[in-house]
Amino acid sequence: VFFTLVDTAGVDAMRLTAAAKTTKTNSKKYALERQMVQQALKAAESSDLVLLMFDARIGITSDLLDTARWLRKSSGEKNRKILILANKLEGGIWQGTFMEDNLVEVAKLGLGMPMPVSAIHGEGMAELATEIHQLAMEKRVRLGLPPTEEEDEEQKEEDEAEKRRNRPLQLAILGRQNVGKSTLVNMLLDENRVLTGETPGLTRDAIAIKFMWKDRPVQIVDTAGIRRMLKRSDDMEDMAVRDAIRAMKLADVAVLVLDAEANKLQRQELAIADAIVREGRALVVVANKMDLLVDTDYTARDYANAVRENLEQRFAFLRNTPILPMSALTGEKTQRLLPTVFKARDRWERVLGTGLLNSWVADITRAHEPPRYRGGRVPRIKYMVQTKGRPPTFLLYTNVPELPESYIRYLTRQFQEDFEYYGMEVRLVVKKSENNPFHQEKVLNKGVGLGGKAARIKRWKRALAESGAPPPKRERIRRAYRSFKRR
Repeated sequence: VFFTLVDTAGVDAMRLTAAAKTTKTNSKKYALERQMVQQALKAAESSDLVLLMFDARIGITSDLLDTARWLRKSSGEKNRKILILANKLEGGIWQGTFMEDNLVEVAKLGLGMPMPVSAIHGEGMAELATEIHQLAMEKRVRLGLPPTEEEDEEQKEEDEAEKRRNRPLQLAILGRQNVGKSTLVNMLLDENRVLTGETPGLTRDAIAIKFMWKDRPVQIVDTAGIRRMLKRSDDMEDMAVRDAIRAMKLADVAVLVLDAEANKLQRQELAIADAIVREGRALVVVANKMDLLVDTDYTARDYANAVRENLEQRFAFLRNTPILPMSALTGEKTQRLLPTVFKARDRWERVLGTGLLNSWVADITRAHEPPRYRGGRVPRIKYMVQTKGRPPTFLLYTNVPELPESYIRYLTRQFQEDFEYYGMEVRLVVKKSENNPFHQEKVLNKGVGLGGKAARIKRWKRALAESGAPPPKRERIRRAYRSFKRR
């Protein structure tokens, strides 16, 4: 059974109250609390099963009462099941104690008897899995699907092929803290899906969200801000950074968000860009907060050119990387991002034909031949093939074991410009070509055979006696014959 599990922020009476406060007077005071509880309530409203967890050692509280009241009211119109989990009940020592009385009290809420579990020890997970499986089977029957997910092999292959064709674009949003990553995600989704605010470090987890853009599936991942290791405050931030790096490694395209107020690339942003490209991902740079630039003489194009110059000075292979100035808060020019991202993904996973590559190699080597190899040998690129896309990797078969680094950089630069592989690393691997396996080399007679030298002399004598001439006229045999005559 496949299902989506959503972890939400804690919901209590104070946060439920904050969600209801919408006046301008309290908007800033309760802004963060309101966003957190709205995300939790939205997840509950869109689910088939709600797991309401409480601490069994404390029992029923006013917060639990308010949350249960809201869930019961919102579930009246929909076929949604609410299951109460009594956590922190390890072993069976809680039975016959006040904790068992707490479960009876909670059952009076009208949502059924709580299920005892221990999240830290994994107790009660089998019973919970049974409930989820039963609910999934009921939903399949309700939707008119077969009660099991068994399919024949052909259908499975067709489904796998369909999944590959409709594979969503994996998009990771990366950057330093407080540069507007979450605001950009909300603007692209056209809803307040992730928490935003002026406080740095609000995003702690890598949050993956699927949506459709012009009938094309996208999975966007909002990540935590990445700071230098010396500036990180605790282990939680280290874990958040590791999640961000993991999201980057799984992405097709990584968007590096910059703060336009800084007026230049920071050292940490250069390190992030280097990590993205070295990992083999496609890079798109977003210059955010352009609405905060008050200098009328300093335009968005000026900032984009400054960022491009900084990138090219540090990483020559990042020439012509897509750089998009925008404002995620106002939505100005954000509509340009997804078309640029899809174009970058298409370039990144493109597969070029061998004939096209070999024509390019012939033209480029004719214009600029590789320098001579050690000993004066002239290097020659015999042919070129693409071993894979994602990232683009190519194999150069040559008559020498290696080419100079300077010539590899020249080939890479020309290749990026000719085939528009901008914002990504092109990997050219040199391999010395082996001999043609179908070519039959002339095998020389090494002078060994049955009987050794004595037997050969005997055969030569017999040939002379019978025909008056030596054996077949090969140079080596003639030399041996003359040597024999001198004896």
